[in-house]
Amino acid sequence: MRKKSVFPTFMMLLITAVLGGGGYAFFNDMDGPLVHVSPHSGRISSGTEIKVQMTDPSGIRSLTVGIRRNNILSVIYSRHFDKQPTDETALISLRDAKLRDGAFDLEIRATDASLAGFGQGNTRTVQVPMRMDTQPPRISVKTLPPNIRRGGAAVIRYSVDEEIRSSGVLISDYFIPGHLQKDGSYICFFPFPYSMSAREYKNAVEIMAIDIAGNISKSRLTVMALERTFKSDKITLSDNFLQTVQQKLQHLAPQGLDPLSCYLYINSTVRAENVKALHEMGTETASAMLWSGTFTRLPRSASRAGFADHRFFHYQNRLVGESYHLGFDLASVRHADIPAANSGRVIFTGDLGIYGNLVLIDHGLGLMSLYSHLSSIAVKPGDLVGKGQIVGHTGTTGLAFGDHLHMGILVGGIEVTPLEWIDTKWIRDNITDRLKNSGF
Repeated sequence: MRKKSVFPTFMMLLITAVLGGGGYAFFNDMDGPLVHVSPHSGRISSGTEIKVQMTDPSGIRSLTVGIRRNNILSVIYSRHFDKQPTDETALISLRDAKLRDGAFDLEIRATDASLAGFGQGNTRTVQVPMRMDTQPPRISVKTLPPNIRRGGAAVIRYSVDEEIRSSGVLISDYFIPGHLQKDGSYICFFPFPYSMSAREYKNAVEIMAIDIAGNISKSRLTVMALERTFKSDKITLSDNFLQTVQQKLQHLAPQGLDPLSCYLYINSTVRAENVKALHEMGTETASAMLWSGTFTRLPRSASRAGFADHRFFHYQNRLVGESYHLGFDLASVRHADIPAANSGRVIFTGDLGIYGNLVLIDHGLGLMSLYSHLSSIAVKPGDLVGKGQIVGHTGTTGLAFGDHLHMGILVGGIEVTPLEWIDTKWIRDNITDRLKNSGF
């Protein structure tokens, strides 16, 4: 008897498997790629970059993006993906589209790499209504400060004629945001950094606003900038002092440095890190004034160091470093009660490097007070405190060697002199009366 060949059977099974797999792919993937478009605000400018994110398990085959106006489509972007990724993001610039202001539809056509449509794949079409807006916002200044002294602060109130993404005062590359008020105006407390001269400062202060389309309006802010002289000190570092610092704060310089290098590292690198952390905390502020009246200082205390004192450190008759003291050092009795300088909300408590145990209080609109070197802390983040409420007790934590309070004031995350904020006349003439007279 002749043996039957199994080859035709094998071929039939193989063809069936291939057709079955193709049919599965054909019928299983009947949807085009998932498409997400950003920004989705509706209003854009010629500088806006459109991001198109696509996802499909069969892979992405092609993408076409066009502008549809009056039922006419103008293609501005087209791409074929050879590797057919399952996830792909495309960035599309509108600079060369030469769009005039007005409404249009952004049309996105994304095709997958499936066998649907006899190998053509599935296509998803997405239309996003948008409006081209190339007109920058108009800023109207309602009140300006009479003057601002080096190391001090000022307030400005202004309005903007349209919905905006952000606005505020720009000092060189440092941005201090304004805060929207119930009457539709914006208020911004802004500093005159101690590190800038009056001439540098008055040429560096600008007011700016960015609308939701991304258009930027920026103009020079005319301010009367006045100089202020700060004290300088020569401080001689002894071996006993350096060894004490190392024993106390070795955890801040774990590299196993010698006493002098340990101190210099803490006084420069760690100090800079701590100041940066305070600047970042300065963004966690309320959009309203949480305080009123004059700020108070530590009762029955004597000043031991002032704001922006420039300290030059010498060791064995040579200059080895320098720093600025950015607050008031106030000494009273050991472990003295520390009252809150004004009402506000506690946003940080805990250890912060050279500051030791620290309490940071937000008074709204970017104005904050800090209390450091504390032996104990009596509040916690989120607490609302009233003026005079005890927040902790003086001590020697951090880079401190003698029981005292280091009190600081920050505006927009930048340290300014506390002297102005404990001066009733200065607050009246430069803050409250100016806001009142501008209709606030």
